[in-house]
Amino acid sequence: MVLCPECENNLDFEEEEVDEGEVISCPECGTDFEVVTVSPLELKAVEEGYEEDDDEEEETEDGDYS
Repeated sequence: MVLCPECENNLDFEEEEVDEGEVISCPECGTDFEVVTVSPLELKAVEEGYEEDDDEEEETEDGDYS
């Protein structure tokens, strides 16, 4: 059983079934956590505005983002 670091509610997933980089959401408080390491399991709260996609915006020569 894994407890939410914020509200200590059961996160309802098996430690063996997650991978590093996966995002887990707490059903009670709604906080999202990224799996930092799996052994030992370490969760880090995801900052607001975080997107799980690996696509990053690239700056063009004129300073604009596309």
